[in-house]
Amino acid sequence: MQISLDLPQRRILTVSDLTSLIKSDLEESFYDIWIEGEISNLRIPASGHSYLTLKDEASQIKAVLFKSSARNIKFELKDGIHIICHGRLTVYEPRGEYQIVIDLVEPRGIGALQLAFEQLKEKLAKEGLFDPERKRPIPLLPGKIGIITSLTGAAIRDMLNIINRRFANVHIIINPVPVQGEGAGAEIAKAIAEMNEFKDIDVLIVGRGGGSLEDLWAFNEEVVARAIYNSRIPVISAVGHEIDFTIADFVADLRAPTPSAAAELVVKNKIDLMESMSHLSSRLKNGIKTLFDAKRSALREEIRAMKDPATRINEYIQRIDDLSIRLSGRISRYLDGLKKQAEAAAGKLNALSPLATLSRGYSIAMKIPDMKIIKEAGEVKEGDEVNIRLNKGSLICVVSKRTP
Repeated sequence: MQISLDLPQRRILTVSDLTSLIKSDLEESFYDIWIEGEISNLRIPASGHSYLTLKDEASQIKAVLFKSSARNIKFELKDGIHIICHGRLTVYEPRGEYQIVIDLVEPRGIGALQLAFEQLKEKLAKEGLFDPERKRPIPLLPGKIGIITSLTGAAIRDMLNIINRRFANVHIIINPVPVQGEGAGAEIAKAIAEMNEFKDIDVLIVGRGGGSLEDLWAFNEEVVARAIYNSRIPVISAVGHEIDFTIADFVADLRAPTPSAAAELVVKNKIDLMESMSHLSSRLKNGIKTLFDAKRSALREEIRAMKDPATRINEYIQRIDDLSIRLSGRISRYLDGLKKQAEAAAGKLNALSPLATLSRGYSIAMKIPDMKIIKEAGEVKEGDEVNIRLNKGSLICVVSKRTP
């Protein structure tokens, strides 16, 4: 008897076939997912794509953020940041690894724009763009003011009305720019550079009216911050409301809480200036009058003296006599003092003088001819001549005998 075994047909897959099947199933099942985790092993090569690992306490998964999607992210990816991201699961076939292709990223616990704001603020502060030492004073009375803002907003109307009311003859140059939306930051930076080409602009106002953080974001862009920093013209930042702070505020030479406040800060009130000038003018007139009165009195005194020169001469002679008497008295007292000092010194010298000793009956014996003072009998011999100095006069003696 013959037995036949019909074995099923085997399907043998290549590695590529299997990987392709897995890729197809994964992408079909996980094409729209949200995932959160902590960034680690972040790499951004020259291509501009971002390669990273998302991890939690127990697991990890590789992820990629292509350059085209990264352009829409306001903040900077860093290791350690906890993020929420959207994307699709796929397989990178050359290595047989599954990964998430990310197209949207949000920081967890803080808004993306707020995080971007804090990151850029920290970066520019370290570079010294906010240092108080580099900030320049705003001119007291600018002759020409440059304004960079939108022509369609209320901010420009408010600023022009206030400036015209406070000081009507100020020259104003307006460089209109978009103040929100894509590319607004680059346009603002370009306008700042253009204004710096003018040689006679004294101060720049850069700003806009209030709005949300997104609306004001153009003034938080690095390109605007660096344009303000590089401006040779002092810059007033006037963005939003009093509670709004932007990167431009920190870099500018002066922050105005609102555009209207910037207009009030940039030009003084003409009435106030006129009152101040009037006050200073009065002080100047009074000072000149006081000076003239003093000079007039002195001149009158000189004229009086010229009319009666003999009286003035006698006054001078009297002053000379008085000074002469005072000088003579001082000289006399000075000489008396010197005399007393000399007498005291002479008394001390006289007490030490050998002449004082001779006056008490002593004498001095000196050997002839060298007149050396004899202190011992052994210094002479019989027959030597000796000069004996007395208090009054001296004796020439011959030694006839020595007594040791």
